[in-house]
Amino acid sequence: MSMDLDNFSKNIKGKIKFNYSLKNHTWLNIGGNAEIFFVPETLVELREFLIYLKKKNNNLFIIGAGSNLLISEDIKNYTFIKLGKNFNKISVNKDNIVIAGCSLLDKFVSDFACNNNLSGLEFLSCIPGSVGGGIKMNSGCFGSEFKDVLLSVQVMDLDGRVFTIKSKDIRFGYRESNLPKNLIFLSASFLTKRKDRNEIEENIRRLKEKKENSQPLRVKTGGSTFKNPINQSEKKVWELIKESVDNQASFGDARISDKHNNFFINSKNASFENMLNLINFVKNRVKEKTGVSLELELEIVK
Repeated sequence: MSMDLDNFSKNIKGKIKFNYSLKNHTWLNIGGNAEIFFVPETLVELREFLIYLKKKNNNLFIIGAGSNLLISEDIKNYTFIKLGKNFNKISVNKDNIVIAGCSLLDKFVSDFACNNNLSGLEFLSCIPGSVGGGIKMNSGCFGSEFKDVLLSVQVMDLDGRVFTIKSKDIRFGYRESNLPKNLIFLSASFLTKRKDRNEIEENIRRLKEKKENSQPLRVKTGGSTFKNPINQSEKKVWELIKESVDNQASFGDARISDKHNNFFINSKNASFENMLNLINFVKNRVKEKTGVSLELELEIVK
């Protein structure tokens, strides 16, 4: 397999790495080595690589910004794909529809829309992830979600077939969608409307100020650890954690943020086990104290 890929790698624009550390590809700065790490730059490369993968019984994971992700140091038989720079193009058509590559950071999409006097994507300025990841889990903040603005998404399946799925054909829920896991998101189209740029900038400023005041920034965190238990409690998940768990609780260098109880932080060199122990400890305490069963928003790969 590796010899085949060695030859393949000589004829592509993308990059293939073996036994590649994932630690710097997650916001938590935790993770082991991918057996294969592939960064495709064209659809043809991606399709051919998927054909190679069919010969190997490897787990496949598509990694974006790594913002809501916890990866074990002991992962085995994993291939990671991270879309390259040619998948982060962005444009707008005459109908004010923004077409964005799915490897783009959400913040860049918001900035692009603002620079083109287009409103509706301001909330993306506060979501620390990529477009593909945002669609997959219906990311959102401050009352807006991807489902509110998404028109369609172009995908490739593991057989290399490319097709488009309209938003109306996707069943979105709170921080979830029914999109199959075996799809690679390539690009997406978003509905926007023309508005005065000063208004858009003011909206973004207000949202960022809200985020600055309520969430830990410039630290190693995976963002929201648990989903709000919307069907079990009227309280937000951070409120349930605050009343159930000592805020000083920690395992190694994994601890709870002082600023937002649903954000767990790697204060120095936390391991996967440290972070997982903290997650399970908090989950069990909340269940004991409130009867609420918390569901992870953070994705775990092990």
